[in-house]
Amino acid sequence: MSKQLHSRNHDRDAVGMRYVYPVISRRAGGVSIGINLNPNNACNWHCAYCQVPDLTRGVAPEIDLQLLRSELSALLDDMLNGDFMVQRVAEDSRQLCDIAISGNGEPTSCRAFDSVVEVILTVMAEFALSVPLRLISNGSYLHKADVQRGLTLMAAKHGEVWIKVDAVSSEAILRINGIKLDASRLRKQVEAVASLCPTWIQTCLMAWDDQPPAETEMQSYIAFLAQLQRDEIPVCGVLLYGLARPSLQDEAKHLKPLDAGWMKMVAARIEASGLKVKLSL
Repeated sequence: MSKQLHSRNHDRDAVGMRYVYPVISRRAGGVSIGINLNPNNACNWHCAYCQVPDLTRGVAPEIDLQLLRSELSALLDDMLNGDFMVQRVAEDSRQLCDIAISGNGEPTSCRAFDSVVEVILTVMAEFALSVPLRLISNGSYLHKADVQRGLTLMAAKHGEVWIKVDAVSSEAILRINGIKLDASRLRKQVEAVASLCPTWIQTCLMAWDDQPPAETEMQSYIAFLAQLQRDEIPVCGVLLYGLARPSLQDEAKHLKPLDAGWMKMVAARIEASGLKVKLSL
């Protein structure tokens, strides 16, 4: 029997396909079909908690759109018309919750991102799927016209974006995400994506050298969210989560999960700023 899927293991090669992989998503609440546009393990960020092996700096390669289409069609057919769910998924998770453009790097770094979205939406229509199409992104390529067109296509079909905001100070962003970025530019990225497609902020919190995020950093983070509310930036809410799988980066030795009580306290503070929170421990 084929190996069962597990929420603690997001193996991109679970079904031996280049671009398409199934996972149990604790945030989506069931089976998620992932679209990996970075099979070369290349990303322009270097997040300390990243589970991608042999992560390198770079962008996505050219995408074989025909192969993407055939892989997605084949997996959907097996899930919806075959025995995939019975053979590979625990009974309490046997529902397809979404298709997520998320993989081993920043997906919007690929060329012709809008063409990728068109292929996915076409296959979804062929199977009469009503599940959301989600993009999980760091927001760094929103200036690209093809990305903006792709997000517009997604919005027209009730898609949504999960944009990464793990910290807001330049120092914390550099340490956690491995990129030079300040709060002003981060704010512009959130504004830009929220103007094009329904958007959730996605935040991963962790202990670093056994210490939780500094109170000054948390205050800055909450203030960032509160300002979005005051300025009526149309953000749907915050997806707050902690470490569930081990990092495969050199920084892994610094990282530990935060306890549930601490995470719930942060969730309450976010809610007090006026934003809805979905907490995944």
